[in-house]
Amino acid sequence: MTFLAVDVGNTRLKWALYAKPQPGAALLSHGAVFLEAIDDLAEGTWRALPAPSSMLGSIVAGEGIRRRTEAQMEPWSDLEPRWVVSGAAACGVTNGYDHPTRLGVDRWVALIAARQRVLESGAPRPALVVMVGTAVTVDAIDADGRFLGGLILPGFGLMLRALEMGTAGLKAPTGEAVDFPTNTSDALMSGGADAIAGAVERMHRKLRGRCGEPPALIMSGGAAVKLASITDLPFETVETLIFEGLLHLQSKRLAL
Repeated sequence: MTFLAVDVGNTRLKWALYAKPQPGAALLSHGAVFLEAIDDLAEGTWRALPAPSSMLGSIVAGEGIRRRTEAQMEPWSDLEPRWVVSGAAACGVTNGYDHPTRLGVDRWVALIAARQRVLESGAPRPALVVMVGTAVTVDAIDADGRFLGGLILPGFGLMLRALEMGTAGLKAPTGEAVDFPTNTSDALMSGGADAIAGAVERMHRKLRGRCGEPPALIMSGGAAVKLASITDLPFETVETLIFEGLLHLQSKRLAL
């Protein structure tokens, strides 16, 4: 009953093979490739995997990337590729977006995982879910699991490229996020980190005011580590947040 979870973002495809489609299942294997290398999966990394019994994925990269990903699963002839679509409600989370199906599916899956993490840790409480990738999203859910809304802003790479394109001669190697930058590289990285951290801190304050208690802060995404030294708020970094959401969704489907 092995289960393949797939998370296709704007830059990379991440995958994880679990022993069974249930939360807490043993992780058997995992990996990531840039989108340009998707066409090598079947003859590369995936060739050594046992055929998964089921698969569920989250994709934001578009129809063409989805078709290329599914083509790499064709050697597993009995596997039916399935992809999450954002909806009005799932796994205890209610979607408060004006048009629920237009909420990014990665954000939807991450909210579901975060809600379950909060419930498993104790009494229900609000949560702020931050994903730091090509773009950054900062999403709020209340103690009842209602998605209240969220922010979208550029990630580190997009910020730096925008500055390079719009400012003459402003090109520098990647620096570090520090309190008082004294070189251009550190100034660029620190500016981006502070911009993201400021958005997180403001939304955290708004959510605390809305719900009357401090929310759990859960961060995920490939660049989340860059915020670790900059935010003054207590937080938990969960690299497998999307995969956890996919496991909950798949287990709920099987239970129906």
